[in-house]
Amino acid sequence: MGVVRTVTLDQLGRHLAALPGVPRVVVSGNVAVPWEAVRVLDEGRQEYVLHALNAPPGIPDRPGVTAETCFVGGGMRRHSNLSYVPSRLSLVPVLYGGPLAPDVVVVHCAPPRDGMLSLGIEVNVLPAAIDACRARSGLVVAVVNDRMPYTGGDALLPVEAVDLAVEVSAPLPTHQPLVPDDDSRLIGERIAARVPDGATIQAGIGGIPDATIAALTGRRDLRVWTEMFSDGVVALDRAGALDRDHPLTTSFLFGSQDLYDWVDGNPRVRMTRTETTNDPGLIAHQRRMTSVNSALEVDLFGQANASRIDARIHSGFGGQTDFVVGALHSPGGQSFIALRSWHPKANCSTVVPLLDEPVTSVQQTAIVTEQGAAELFGYDQRGQCRHIIRDAAHPDVRDELWEEARALGLA
Repeated sequence: MGVVRTVTLDQLGRHLAALPGVPRVVVSGNVAVPWEAVRVLDEGRQEYVLHALNAPPGIPDRPGVTAETCFVGGGMRRHSNLSYVPSRLSLVPVLYGGPLAPDVVVVHCAPPRDGMLSLGIEVNVLPAAIDACRARSGLVVAVVNDRMPYTGGDALLPVEAVDLAVEVSAPLPTHQPLVPDDDSRLIGERIAARVPDGATIQAGIGGIPDATIAALTGRRDLRVWTEMFSDGVVALDRAGALDRDHPLTTSFLFGSQDLYDWVDGNPRVRMTRTETTNDPGLIAHQRRMTSVNSALEVDLFGQANASRIDARIHSGFGGQTDFVVGALHSPGGQSFIALRSWHPKANCSTVVPLLDEPVTSVQQTAIVTEQGAAELFGYDQRGQCRHIIRDAAHPDVRDELWEEARALGLA
């Protein structure tokens, strides 16, 4: 392991227990949480702040633990002491240099090659957190897992940048691609029909993104510039749909073991820190950038809420605003909000007259549901409203929405 000091988990626990005050501990998020280190942290300290993006279930929830995040995942959504810090994802690294300065950073890594560890499937905001932590002489810990794929780009971490390392061997969480339901398939096909050869794709995970990607296998020379991707990008590559001379730029990954095996040592996969992937200016420079995001609800003004339910934080801004803005500044770029017109669990329309919740994004190219595509960009507010009701809303609520539109001065 070069010059890095390797310790046992018990020894790591004693180091963490000896830290003064109430330390802020930033850990890998999404599906790369270093659970072994989180466990010894929680066992050894009465009070600490645990900071992670999109943390999955398993985050300690007891008195003394503050769950801090700029994007709420399932592991923090109902935490008894949640500290949600609103921020566009592109600006989270800036926060680490100031109000959210980390005392400890714990990253989940692949074993070193030629003196370099790899952050594997989760780069995201971690390089910025490491930089900020080292600048204030904090503690950088690597949980080195021989099951973590080795990726390049900004995932590479010199062993000398790590103070302590622990070695584990644990499988990573996986996600098998699901067969999209009929609504997701139809929405995905509607979006894919508007994506030309040579476009650059922001691809996520979920039924609608999966369906969109699956409908693009017949395209050629597609590029990928995204926060994350999953198995759909592998399928595009095997179908010959991707520009093989251009790197696949992403910040984190989640998918099947096949995906992890495919990215391991793959020079075409460029893992990139959030300041790059989510910079609207850099997104705007991508060729025919096409951004596909979802929302919980949209209103007749074209405003999208992707963050809150009944005023309670559900997720956060994430990168939606970064990609909406960047895509629309890209020559030939497009930005879509994709969602079902009817929420199956809540049994209500996802198109509402006026949002009761804070707005996540505005001014997209179109809102796409299984009902159709409501064109927004370039239309006046009455035209946008007309398209949303006619082309995106569920038929059962269109009459009611027209009444509300008249009361709002939109019809």
